[in-house]
Amino acid sequence: MTRKHNILILFAHPRFERSRANARLVRHIPKSGHITFHDLYERYPDFNVNPAYEKDLLARHDIIVWHHPFYWYGAPPLLKQWIDVTLEFGWAYGPGGTALKDKIFFNTITSGGPRESYSREGHHQFTVQDFLTPFRRTATLCHAVYWPPFAVHGTHRLDEAGLQEQALQYQGLLERLLAGDFDPETPQQYPYLNDWFNQTKP
Repeated sequence: MTRKHNILILFAHPRFERSRANARLVRHIPKSGHITFHDLYERYPDFNVNPAYEKDLLARHDIIVWHHPFYWYGAPPLLKQWIDVTLEFGWAYGPGGTALKDKIFFNTITSGGPRESYSREGHHQFTVQDFLTPFRRTATLCHAVYWPPFAVHGTHRLDEAGLQEQALQYQGLLERLLAGDFDPETPQQYPYLNDWFNQTKP
């Protein structure tokens, strides 16, 4: 019998009030007592991250989502600050650092560039997975499981119907993760969680 998973969404968007794609995704996060939506820029406008509070949040959740726009091939600076301050030696990694062991991490990102531009032959010359290597290594260093990203590409070109379709996929993905109806190793076989979700629907 599967069990409900607790999901922590670490949301980092410095200009959320002007967001179109992320605003739609956030509105489609399921309302559940098992999902915590944590807006880092709202809580820490001064970048003064409270590591004790953040570690307590991490301890209470099974799946951690780094949700952010894909800024210059990475994340907004507050998310990097969160990683630097929260994932302490001896707690998250290093001797005795097993607090995050076997938890699942992945990125949810939005990008103006189309999916085909993120390839060896494409405009950006590297894949999204290449650019997210620091996140993958951060998770694996902390003995966690790292999944490929859920990505919304081509946000500037998406019409309302396309944007709604992506938001409903995100909602469906989170509902599936909540229900615990998955093998933790299977998503790693796909380049994107979008692909895993769409190709393995019941």
